[in-house]
Amino acid sequence: MIAGRYHDQTKHHFNRFARSLGYLDWTTQPDPFRRYRGAPFVELPRDPLAAETSYSSLFDNSVAPVRVDHGSIGEFLRCSMGLSAWKQYAQTRWALRVNPSSGNLHPTEAYLVHGGRVFHYAPREHGLEERCALDQETWHRFVGPAGQAFLVGLTSIHWREAWKYGERAFRYCQHDVGHALGALRLAAGMLGWRLALLPTWSQKDLGRLLGVDRDGDYLDGEREEPECLAVVSPHDPSTWARRDHTSIATAAAAGVWQGEANRLSIDHVEWPAISEVAEATRYPGEAPSNAVVPRRDRVSSLSQTPSHLKARDVVLSRRSAQAFDGRSTIARDRFLAMLDRLRPAMPPWDVLNWPSQVHLVLFVHRVEGLEPGVYAYLRHDGVLAEWQRAMRPQFLWACVAPSLYLLVPADVAPTAMRLACDQAIAADGFFSMAMVARMEASLRERGEWFYRRLFWECGLIGQVLYLEAEAGGGRGTGIGCFYDDPVHELLGLTGHAWQSLYHFSMGIPVDDTRLMTESGYPWEATPPAPPAAVSPR
Repeated sequence: MIAGRYHDQTKHHFNRFARSLGYLDWTTQPDPFRRYRGAPFVELPRDPLAAETSYSSLFDNSVAPVRVDHGSIGEFLRCSMGLSAWKQYAQTRWALRVNPSSGNLHPTEAYLVHGGRVFHYAPREHGLEERCALDQETWHRFVGPAGQAFLVGLTSIHWREAWKYGERAFRYCQHDVGHALGALRLAAGMLGWRLALLPTWSQKDLGRLLGVDRDGDYLDGEREEPECLAVVSPHDPSTWARRDHTSIATAAAAGVWQGEANRLSIDHVEWPAISEVAEATRYPGEAPSNAVVPRRDRVSSLSQTPSHLKARDVVLSRRSAQAFDGRSTIARDRFLAMLDRLRPAMPPWDVLNWPSQVHLVLFVHRVEGLEPGVYAYLRHDGVLAEWQRAMRPQFLWACVAPSLYLLVPADVAPTAMRLACDQAIAADGFFSMAMVARMEASLRERGEWFYRRLFWECGLIGQVLYLEAEAGGGRGTGIGCFYDDPVHELLGLTGHAWQSLYHFSMGIPVDDTRLMTESGYPWEATPPAPPAAVSPR
């Protein structure tokens, strides 16, 4: 199995890291912004339409839907794939985005299909580049007479991550697809909309729709790998899940396209392992009769989230922490409420069309009322017996809260730090975690294409935790560098049945005062105020 071989090949070990250059070649650093020269540019409205949406309402589908139009689409993209801030140190200036990315390298590009036109989103300018006009009759037959729906597609530019991370970069690109799916689903929720993946679209058909399969448009520009397509609408997305899309893909292939992709780097290093795993894990699509969009309408009952928090403020203030203070704590109830957000019974988990395959191993450092140690958190309880059989027989499995089990009581900060490539950020927060996925059985049952989906699920977990950290006055950070097999050895996992795919940590950040911060866009006079900070204890 190519995906399994790639996964083993790109593991970090105590005595060696996965293959990469081992240094940063600044002369080939990729441009973080893709543009299409010659494509007509459409400026998006800038009005903050979702300013009063409460943060807690993102998780219960309670927001009254706004009309799908040019203005609301602008707000949707601004609060999902737009810029959140600019940072500057000395003469170096760089952008941060609403959707997180490994190393802030942003391999994920977003496309929009609305009104029978295919657009590329340009986040720096907050506008749309029109790439193609589809046959209008064909489009209206697909979307329906009311037109209150549009499609959003995601692609990956592997080189952006490979420039820094080498062969392991494919993993990080897939994390970022999951981050982006979470950002898109929650931005849709701010406007009262639903968002769900369209399972009938193969990656080949998606490439045709988005135009990323067009050789002539990428003569110098780096190629993009189609990842997924979702429908966004105020209405039940299952209406579109089972529709035959052949006519739309055909119309795109026959359309008149505009724009040529810009070149991001003057030179490249090829990583054949990435090309091989990308080809092996491409999604073939499902037959319309088998396509299902899950319905999850449970209302969140979390009382620990402050009711005054506004979703837009939390979303736009999200940052990745660079360091934690190593002494602050989090209340037990707040910690458990964060974990409950990860249960697949509420948004944004309705964006995924498969049962949860990822569960959590927690390294608890400073949670009030919880003993430091290694814990297991099960995102659905049916996996308990399976994990008990797979892990060390010495583990306690003492249930300390719903779905939360103490495995080993101990000061695990040094262990967490060592496993996370000796990064102090894994030890200095409230807690860190490993996201452990059911890999071997998932790929065997579904196919190698599901390898990507496991990382998407991890990225979506990370996106929810990022926002929960901001809402609670802290900050989170994803950790892609960890020693894979030593994590498994600690837990007693053998073989490939369960694999650690992503790590995360949360705490009170220590900010770098040397950095200057500006708002994401010049027309936003000041960045949104972050939630009130939690006082260190």
